[in-house]
Amino acid sequence: MAASTVKLTLFLLPLFFTFALIISSHHPLDPLTPSEFKKVRTIVKKSYPSGLKHNLTFQYIGLDEPDKPVLQSWLSSKTKSNPPPRRAFVIARLHKETHELVVDLSNRYIISDKVYGGNDGYPMLTNDEQTAASALPFSYQPFIDSIKKRELNLSEVVCTTFTVGWFGEKHSRRAIKILCFYKEGTANVYMRPLEGVSLLVDLDEMKIVEYYDRSRLPMPKAEGTEYRLSKQKPPFGPPLNGFVIEQPNGPGFKIDGHKISWANWDFHLGFDVRAGPIISLASVYDLEKATYRQVLYRAFVSELFVPYMDPTEEWYYKTFFDAGEFGFGQLAMPLEPLTDCPANAEFLDAYYAGGDGTPVKISNALCIFEQQSGSVMWRHTESAIPGELITEVRPELRLIVRMVATVGNYDYILDWEFKPSGSIKIGVGLTGILEVKAADYTHTSQIKEDAYGTLLADYTIGVYHDHFLTYYLDLDVDGEANSFIKNNLVTKRVTNKNSPRKSYWTVESETAKTELDAKIQLGLKASELVVVNPNKKTKPGNSIGYRLIPGSISQALLSDDDYSQIRGAFTNYNVWVTPYNKSEKWAGGLYADRSHGEDTLATWSLRYI
Repeated sequence: MAASTVKLTLFLLPLFFTFALIISSHHPLDPLTPSEFKKVRTIVKKSYPSGLKHNLTFQYIGLDEPDKPVLQSWLSSKTKSNPPPRRAFVIARLHKETHELVVDLSNRYIISDKVYGGNDGYPMLTNDEQTAASALPFSYQPFIDSIKKRELNLSEVVCTTFTVGWFGEKHSRRAIKILCFYKEGTANVYMRPLEGVSLLVDLDEMKIVEYYDRSRLPMPKAEGTEYRLSKQKPPFGPPLNGFVIEQPNGPGFKIDGHKISWANWDFHLGFDVRAGPIISLASVYDLEKATYRQVLYRAFVSELFVPYMDPTEEWYYKTFFDAGEFGFGQLAMPLEPLTDCPANAEFLDAYYAGGDGTPVKISNALCIFEQQSGSVMWRHTESAIPGELITEVRPELRLIVRMVATVGNYDYILDWEFKPSGSIKIGVGLTGILEVKAADYTHTSQIKEDAYGTLLADYTIGVYHDHFLTYYLDLDVDGEANSFIKNNLVTKRVTNKNSPRKSYWTVESETAKTELDAKIQLGLKASELVVVNPNKKTKPGNSIGYRLIPGSISQALLSDDDYSQIRGAFTNYNVWVTPYNKSEKWAGGLYADRSHGEDTLATWSLRYI
């Protein structure tokens, strides 16, 4: 099998120093700098007639990374000649069309500019257009009238954006839903929806094109919903004793531009407006060979699919692609010292381009820290030797790279953990606020039909939903020529009549030869998933490899013909393995907003069967 990109799908169910990421000498995988964003903006704007009236918006500006063979050749070169040219990939909207541009930053010109001619979705939303759309209801008279009829205070209303998905229609406009909530003294606005009222906004025209006021339901109570510590009232829980983290000799890791070195690990840390943190060129030091050995070429969040299970008129469209529609990097929050990250953390700023192409700074977007968790990495006590008791313990130490993305009501804590044992753990924390639905119920005995969720409090339904987080992992274990192996643990009958045993288990290995072989649904059957380099052997003759160790396992439960699942078909399997293709990064497709499911991981895999 040729060198492979492993796209690992993990499922999660409602389950002081600051360094700017800017250096003068670029590594080819460094994220774009503020000056480079400005350069892109200038170059693109100059490419159109200055007198032309148009609403040019930048939906995405990111690094157009060098082709992998080109970068690998440069990295392996002893002379280190000029690095591959710096290029930016741009997605822009102009005249209601989507443009894909590649910009040469060194020579200041546009290498390519093509109009996306497909009908499979729209680009990622910008914060600017979402803010503009959310302000429209407050000058829209039918909406103001609806607020007055409910005897509510307009100044207490908060509105925000929701993507509308795709349900078989041949849509012609790029649109977004606006839903609103009522504060009334609480910051927990998602617990107080203005149920029944919705607006549809044409984003290209930036105007309201549809308005609905379908029903009036009781407003969930504000009392008891406030989460701010300063607003809490007794009784309080027992106090907890604090503790101090000390590193007298300072941190054990080094930051050199975007290169991070710690213990036996060396890797590159980047940032993208859609993916958030990007880990690249991770290698681990081999003491015996006195050299770094490759483990991982590139890894990042590919998509997050969040379908809600309410099929009613006001909720059916809530089938979100949080990374592809809203952008994890764009929604990265400034991390709070001592709370989001411990006292020994170091913080890094990050930048992305806003809708007008100008750079936007996120202070403390990432933090890096060492952690002694109290866990044991390895231990053994030997008591079999007469007169001796020998105990050896290795504590669990780890280096953590962290970012928090707040997508509406949910906060996602994204951790990359590196361990001296040579393992990498991907950690995800899901926290924040439930999005609820207003209802007439105050007790479960009143519910006579499917409520599509759980009654949490008076007039408040917590709607059932999923969180399917998909990671892109391009493993280069001791080189690029990797194979994917499934080691099945199978039961065998004992044929030796001299043995009192009746059975045993052994390992039968299957090497994937096609993409069909490498679509994995994990379950109760015992198996190991391994990425190996068949050309590299250990001293006893075993292939060098890394195991993919899953956490808790779940499967998609929507039917295959459901439009939401057609778009999210990449959740049908826990693991997909595909041949490396630079353009195949985003499991839900390059254009996730209102996509039809025609350009996803599920469709790519069919090309190679």
